[in-house]
Amino acid sequence: MRRTRTVLLSLAGLLAAVVPAGTATSMPTAPAPQGCAASPGPARGQARQVLDIAERARREFDLNSVILRVTSGDKDLLTTALGESMTGVPARPSMHFRTGSVGIVYMATALLQLVEQGKATLDDPVSRWLPDLPHGSEITLRMLGASTSGLHDYVTDPKFLAALEAAPFREWTARDVDEYATSQPLLYRPGTNWSYSHANFQLLGAALEKISGMPLQRLLAERVIGPLGLSRTGNQYTPEIPAPVLHAFTSERGTYEESTFWNPSWTTARGAVLTGDICDLARSARGIGTGELLSAQSFKTQLDPGTIGLGHATADCPATVCLTNTPATHFGFGVLVINGWILTNPSFSGYAAIQAHLPAEGLSIAVSTTKGPKSPEGNQAQEIAERIAAVLTPEHPLTLK
Repeated sequence: MRRTRTVLLSLAGLLAAVVPAGTATSMPTAPAPQGCAASPGPARGQARQVLDIAERARREFDLNSVILRVTSGDKDLLTTALGESMTGVPARPSMHFRTGSVGIVYMATALLQLVEQGKATLDDPVSRWLPDLPHGSEITLRMLGASTSGLHDYVTDPKFLAALEAAPFREWTARDVDEYATSQPLLYRPGTNWSYSHANFQLLGAALEKISGMPLQRLLAERVIGPLGLSRTGNQYTPEIPAPVLHAFTSERGTYEESTFWNPSWTTARGAVLTGDICDLARSARGIGTGELLSAQSFKTQLDPGTIGLGHATADCPATVCLTNTPATHFGFGVLVINGWILTNPSFSGYAAIQAHLPAEGLSIAVSTTKGPKSPEGNQAQEIAERIAAVLTPEHPLTLK
């Protein structure tokens, strides 16, 4: 097996980010989208430094495209697109791409809002909402959002990976993927360790629908996407990506091929399989990173739901899976917290991205990349964001190393 198609949020360089499945969302808001445009005029000063970083990285990593937006508060420092979507088709900031694990952050945020309203508590057993789930009486909503349930991550299952490699256009149901996780013993007693599992967020999406009494797509649109004004972000129920499309290519199956419309239905809960553009991604970084949609107490919980100090190797969970969460570098409630940055970094079949916000400086970084024939494995959007942060905020490194 050549490689898993995705990894999720990166903690200590080992967790990466994933995407999901869907058709366009009905947005509850807003005027017709105006599109995301490049910054006017030549780049100067810090903007020139950021542009140089992106141009060098595109060459170094053989990337087809780099699209990025860096903002300071409401001010656009630089919005640009480099390279091509397809041969002869220039990349543009207005192009849509898969934003994967950003949907996980939105689910976690929506749950915290529902808890604020008394519709659930984080320590409710999941069996209250999903009575047929194995170990559902032991696993709580908090454990799903914080990834401390002990459930296996199905994207590490060789049988699942083989099926995925063989049929990248296959439509996967939640039951299809959850069986890979729930048919195996728990890695540890729920709540006592930390390990990333895609299954947590498949189940969280299902629980949210029961708690809220509405489809997950509508819940996220009403509680997160609409309030943040993300007019070009939405769920997809099919592999469709709204135009204009940033195309992706990958060598994951041993030959360099287009992967734009490979089916992301396995990646997260149906209804949270998102696409968007770079301007919405930067706005999302700021909205999530400032706790704009949450009370102060809920935002504090999102940044540490009890994960700090968890993560240790056991006989059933190696150190590469049960990673240590420290005050400086840890998984929160659907987000990563790295040296003061609040981020998520999706990666899926030739697409990679990151949204990151540093509250101490009011700085947001959003990067999307697509791979060329010689691109290495890993999330190069993350690497570019790290290099930008090293120049703009050297005292707050955005590094997982």
